[in-house]
Amino acid sequence: MNRICDLHTHSYYSDGTASPAGILALAQEKGLSAVALTDHNTVQGLPEFLQAAQESGLRAIPGIEISTGYAGRELHIVGLFLQEAVWDRVTDYVSVINTRKEESNRRLIAALRGLGYDLDLDDLKRKHKGNINRAIIAAEMVEKGYLPEIRDGFKGVLSARNGVYVPPERIPALEAIAFLRSVGAVPVLAHPYLNLKQDELERFIAEAKPCGLLAMETRYSTYTPETTEAAVRTAAQYGLLESGGSDYHGGNKPDIDLGSGRGSLCVPAELLTLLEKMQ
Repeated sequence: MNRICDLHTHSYYSDGTASPAGILALAQEKGLSAVALTDHNTVQGLPEFLQAAQESGLRAIPGIEISTGYAGRELHIVGLFLQEAVWDRVTDYVSVINTRKEESNRRLIAALRGLGYDLDLDDLKRKHKGNINRAIIAAEMVEKGYLPEIRDGFKGVLSARNGVYVPPERIPALEAIAFLRSVGAVPVLAHPYLNLKQDELERFIAEAKPCGLLAMETRYSTYTPETTEAAVRTAAQYGLLESGGSDYHGGNKPDIDLGSGRGSLCVPAELLTLLEKMQ
């Protein structure tokens, strides 16, 4: 087993295509030392994930990725080391996110149907175990032949700028960070350079650290070496720990592989050791 881990993955309980047990099996096949399950706004997959880990012997980190807002931007906050005793509190906390998302989904599907797309939200909910989001809707549109690839939906009709999608009202990022810290989790800013420019990132960190932000992802599938260097430098400058992961979604992001991302991702297990000490 190598000393590489993956601290950002998604199962079919959110918008991935693999089961939690399947993620564990793939991580074991690839020789990872540890893997975290961080489904969007749900802990539904964690019981299966931890049960599969007991049977495999692989280190499994229970987590979540919460969709939040900051200064008009969508930011994602990962919470690592979610103990079973707080899962009900976490579920209650994210319920408002999921209610608003459900309303947003219904508006989006109605708008898409008005454009001639044969889609039905209730059908999607029957087909998928977890929460529905644009990635699931885009995958359905690919399956029906409306889109060549999922990413094309996000560039066009499913885009908030170019299409008919209206984002739901988001809970504040600083509030989510404080909540995760209150339940003993380690809050991590996910893929910051996908959402923020350097000056915006530094401004956010200055506000988020007093609320309990402990780490940021310095390793990520789509980062260039230069971006990773900037992330490592920024984390050190502001006293944040480093984290990272592939953001694995299985078939919904076919170019992203568990553990290695697009081929060059490397998240040293030593980062996990440091993060674990902050529980």
